[in-house]
Amino acid sequence: MHVTKHLLFLVLLLVSLAGLDKVMAAGDLTRKTQALPDLVMGSDDSDYFMSQHEYRLETGKAYQLKVISNGQKEYAFQAPQFATSIFLRKVEAGGVEIKAVTLNELEFEDAGEAELFFVPIKPGRFPFYAKGLEGKGMQGHFVVE
Repeated sequence: MHVTKHLLFLVLLLVSLAGLDKVMAAGDLTRKTQALPDLVMGSDDSDYFMSQHEYRLETGKAYQLKVISNGQKEYAFQAPQFATSIFLRKVEAGGVEIKAVTLNELEFEDAGEAELFFVPIKPGRFPFYAKGLEGKGMQGHFVVE
């Protein structure tokens, strides 16, 4: 029995040294993003236009989402529960890459855009909205499965 344990240990050590114990992944999966339809706030026809009201996502997949304000109003995009259920890789806005643990709000005082790069890590239904304009229809959900 004692010899069997040593033999098993030796086999496991050799397998480990050969690299067979590692999962074979095709690189950094957080960088292979799937572009989502842009979320546009405001239009020529309506200050309260929101182009998307639902995004369907899967845990473990990397996504990029461009949030765009056409400048009709001041918009404050928020999704607090969603922000705590994702791995946020970065935000790009105005030629700047912002790396943070979480995101509280994207505030647009004028026309502009910001692009979010993230991986959902928790399933659920998470609201997003333009703060204070939910009653005008500027709200939706991220549905993560």
